[in-house]
Amino acid sequence: METIVVRYGEIALKGKNRDTFENALIRDIRERLSHIEDIKLKRFHGRMYVDHHDYDFEEVADILTHTFGIVSISPVAKCDLTVEAMFETAQRQVEELLEERPSFSFKVEARRSNKGFHLKSPEISKRVGGYINQTFKDELNVDVHNPDIVINIEVREQVYIYTKSLPGLGGMPYRTAGKGMLLLSGGIDSPVAGYLMAKRGVQLEAVHFHSYPFTSDRAQEKVLDLARKLTRYIGEIRVHSVNLLEIQKAINEHCPSNEMTILSRRFMMAIAERIAFRRKYKCLITGENIAQVASQTMEGLTVTNSRVQLPVFRPLIAYDKVDIIKVAKEIDTFETSILPFEDCCTVFLPDRVVIKPQVKDIEASESLLEVEDLIYRAVKEREVIILRHDD
Repeated sequence: METIVVRYGEIALKGKNRDTFENALIRDIRERLSHIEDIKLKRFHGRMYVDHHDYDFEEVADILTHTFGIVSISPVAKCDLTVEAMFETAQRQVEELLEERPSFSFKVEARRSNKGFHLKSPEISKRVGGYINQTFKDELNVDVHNPDIVINIEVREQVYIYTKSLPGLGGMPYRTAGKGMLLLSGGIDSPVAGYLMAKRGVQLEAVHFHSYPFTSDRAQEKVLDLARKLTRYIGEIRVHSVNLLEIQKAINEHCPSNEMTILSRRFMMAIAERIAFRRKYKCLITGENIAQVASQTMEGLTVTNSRVQLPVFRPLIAYDKVDIIKVAKEIDTFETSILPFEDCCTVFLPDRVVIKPQVKDIEASESLLEVEDLIYRAVKEREVIILRHDD
């Protein structure tokens, strides 16, 4: 079978904007399959069909099932618009299934989108089901309520027949919901936050903060490894690597020690916003989770929000840690995230941190620093790394 049917879900609800989202999904599929010669992609009545010829099905299927916007895919066999061709094609599919298992129950479900075909859906199901039941009466039995296998028949400009379905990621096509700057650390949460926003169609770039040489090269490489994991779903990501050490030294010298964490966080937000402005990105994205650590109290989040103008999206704000870990394992970032390498948040970490900071108090402490100069130098001296999935 050289054709794969691609199904999408939420896109179909977009009304007059549906074409925009369908075209975006087509663009993503073409880009992700661009290394395959003679790939053909067509759209017909709420379905997309990918003709991959003799190219490895497993590789094509893996790419498609990791493309945002796709709900499921199936390898399909095509045949002419005749009942006899349906009999023959369905028979071949059953014979292939019998090579995998000795017997099973089945039913036939037909869908006639081509109203010019002379038989309606129930009659197609009845005829093909009767033929298969008679042909394989010793191996198969009919079960219309809970079958092991469903033989699906879609009558369109041709007939498409399939028995297997592979789940996709769902969501919205990538790059259809604006651009967001992700604050990416080496922890569990921020890669998951980036993934969830990308699944809603948000295009990602990332800012990573380190304190080299107080933090190691391997700690920074860990973050880049996490970014590489995300490229499986988004193709490419630009990572802005920013050294926070000068800022942390200034805070440590001039400000109360228990404010180190919240002041560092405000600088991170301000730097990420400055880079976002330069790159024309419209929001910041963090992996923050209410009450998970001392700086993520409601007061702490209010103080960090007050430092920036852009909206801050926190898709994990109400997640349980168990739920975050579950997603991290599903997207293959968890094992990398738990590698024991230090990050910038551990540098100058005080014994006690302020849990309920007030904006006026934190702003008073910031007034002791050369804030704009520190932000300017951090942004200017950043390193930019572009990672691609096919690299």
